[in-house]
Amino acid sequence: MPVQRLNHAVLYVRDVDRSVAFYSEALGFRTKVSIPGRAAFLQAEDSTNDHDLGLFAIGANAGASQAGRATVGLYHLAWEVDTLAELKRIAGVLAEHGALVGASDHGTTKAIYAQDPDGLEFEVSWLVPADRLPEHVEMTTQPLDLEAEIARYGAETRGGIGVSVPVSP
Repeated sequence: MPVQRLNHAVLYVRDVDRSVAFYSEALGFRTKVSIPGRAAFLQAEDSTNDHDLGLFAIGANAGASQAGRATVGLYHLAWEVDTLAELKRIAGVLAEHGALVGASDHGTTKAIYAQDPDGLEFEVSWLVPADRLPEHVEMTTQPLDLEAEIARYGAETRGGIGVSVPVSP
């Protein structure tokens, strides 16, 4: 059988407790297993997965990631939300934490970008449902006007249907 999807991600962080607090407060993750000061395994709010994010502490003196600047490495992780209302809510929470660093309209996805306390970037996105996609999809990167997208698609329209979420029979 081929690979189906990403099951979890693991990040090296300076202070695991600080990172747990951030991911819990900003994105609603909950701790499933904790090794105080050393590691934590977190689960996304609506996930049934054993864990979606692992965090391992490597100490306060760790340097910043050079991935993409001086070394190869991971650019970012992306989490999907069900509605544009949720994307807007999370954007507000991330802004309150001083973590929001950008927002893009990629045509097929509406995305916000943020950085965790260690400067590791991540994306939170809403996927346009398959039945709302144009016949010829063009991937673009434009500034995101979240209010205009809410007016266009509706705040509570379920995203990803027929794309990342199967169409219900």
